[in-house]
Amino acid sequence: MIKHGIHHALNARRRFAPGLALAGAAALLGLASPAAAEPQPSTRLVRCGEASCLRVTGYRDDAAATVRINGYAVSAAGERRWEVDLPLETVRNWSAPHARSIEVSLGEAEAASQVALPIGLLGGVTDLAALVVSAS
Repeated sequence: MIKHGIHHALNARRRFAPGLALAGAAALLGLASPAAAEPQPSTRLVRCGEASCLRVTGYRDDAAATVRINGYAVSAAGERRWEVDLPLETVRNWSAPHARSIEVSLGEAEAASQVALPIGLLGGVTDLAALVVSAS
């Protein structure tokens, strides 16, 4: 009897799983907007000589469009796919203390993207005298 119940459940799962997958894909496609087709800018840490830099990468429709980071025009390498390497000191000077994101805009657009910074990049450093871990 148990064997029959398991077999029935597996057959039911096989019948409905493809339908659910198709319904889920259709829902996701329906929710996707044209703006979502173009990747958002991203950030990561890279080495630049003896120091570290923040690399900001993104895409633009017009290769001549000016890239602005936190309101400052920067020289971007590349055409439609662009990248900018900024020394961390520059990022600190252009950002609010403990910022978790930067603002990236293209051309003269007033709309800007908030782009997440690597975790803890502009955070303060706290020296711990002790760390207590307990299990409940």
